[in-house]
Amino acid sequence: MTTEELLAQPRPAAAATADAPAPLDPAALAALVARVGGPVLVPGDAGYDAERSGFQAAYRHRPAVVVGAVDAADVAAAVGFARAQGLPVAVQATGHGLSAATDGGLLISTRRMAGVRVDPATRTARVEAGAVWGQVVEAAAPHGLAPLNGSSPGVGVVSYTLGGGVGVLARTYGYAADQVRAVELVTADARRVRVTADHEPDLFRGLLGGGHGLGVVTAMEFGLVPVARLYGGQLVFGGAQIEDALEAYLRWTDTVPDELTSSLALIVYPDLPQLPAPLRGRHLLQIRIAYTGSAEEGERLVAPLRALGPAISDDLREMPYAESHTIHRDPSDPHPYNGDNALLSGLDAAALRRVAELTGPAAPVMVVVQLNHLGGALATGTAAVGHRDARFALRLLSPLGTVDPEADLATVRAVHAEALAAVAPWRLGRSVNFLFGAQRDRADAAEVARSAHGAADRARLAALKATHDPANVFRFHPYGA
Repeated sequence: MTTEELLAQPRPAAAATADAPAPLDPAALAALVARVGGPVLVPGDAGYDAERSGFQAAYRHRPAVVVGAVDAADVAAAVGFARAQGLPVAVQATGHGLSAATDGGLLISTRRMAGVRVDPATRTARVEAGAVWGQVVEAAAPHGLAPLNGSSPGVGVVSYTLGGGVGVLARTYGYAADQVRAVELVTADARRVRVTADHEPDLFRGLLGGGHGLGVVTAMEFGLVPVARLYGGQLVFGGAQIEDALEAYLRWTDTVPDELTSSLALIVYPDLPQLPAPLRGRHLLQIRIAYTGSAEEGERLVAPLRALGPAISDDLREMPYAESHTIHRDPSDPHPYNGDNALLSGLDAAALRRVAELTGPAAPVMVVVQLNHLGGALATGTAAVGHRDARFALRLLSPLGTVDPEADLATVRAVHAEALAAVAPWRLGRSVNFLFGAQRDRADAAEVARSAHGAADRARLAALKATHDPANVFRFHPYGA
């Protein structure tokens, strides 16, 4: 059975809406409440709205029941209840990547499961399902170690890693998924299992990079790398420098070693008084640098970029790895947004200039553009990450209105589509980590699945889904939450 055929299957019996959720068996619900240690909430309960909300404020799950799990036993109880009641299951930790809302099912919130344990002797960490990267960085740093974390310390470790995980050290050490040693999860029949490369190797590989839909991960063990410091930060250019900087950056990526991971960002900052004066109302280009070599060699490597002329700002420096989140300076407060991306085999300056033009000051909506330089260690590994041969990842993200996010959505999607069309000749597919949109139906989800992996991986993931969750208990919008 293909991925597309699986996605087209009917959902389990309780397909419901937020306004008219499927009726729950009161006795079964009472038994669930008595069995779990965390809260069990239904619409109208105090705390229900807070529990179903996440960092992505444009979309929220609308479940018939929410279980705020405190441990793996709670997760197993929730899955068993959902299976017995015919409810589909979704999972949310931080909600950064939420791309489809679950209606009328059961939502497992794992944010209370936030344990992190570092073993410096084996250079490993074990984290629970609700842990965020900032916790792991902080726990590993005193031992001169680092995880393969992303740019934002508030992103959930498990969801990020299940999507592959392109982070600060990506070109040097590869995808976060490739460092995983063991995954603890609850299966569709409510069993708690531990899978590794030796025990259930096909399921282990499929979980890592294949996204969600094969079980509820309750904990994960992964390797840490010996990185205590970085040379990094940002170079920021504006105005007439932008066009030259776009071409210079593409040329420069041909010359740098694998120890240097970088990205380019284009942002039109709104003219708001709360923003620093140098940013207010300006179209700026940021080049973000993370280099694991010496500061002296880092200075030599960035010299061609500095030669573009005086930067608006330049904070490149040697820093402890614990400060790596300052390189990208991602927002920390929940907000509504929509985003899409393309993995590219290459790119030329004319196409990148066209993207900058379409998303610049004349664009009808704000668009944050990020171009990640891939390659290096990302090209190898065993996890089921799609399109490892990609040279760049082009990411587009737009904020939506806080009162009515839907009002902006059509315009945002149109601008994103036009920008992505400019890079179509190089497009290989999508990265599951950078999908922040509303894949609202099975057709959308099927298209995402087709673009995220090659044919062989799609077939393997579909076979795993058919084997481990034939009733589709775990809602198969595979790249969310």
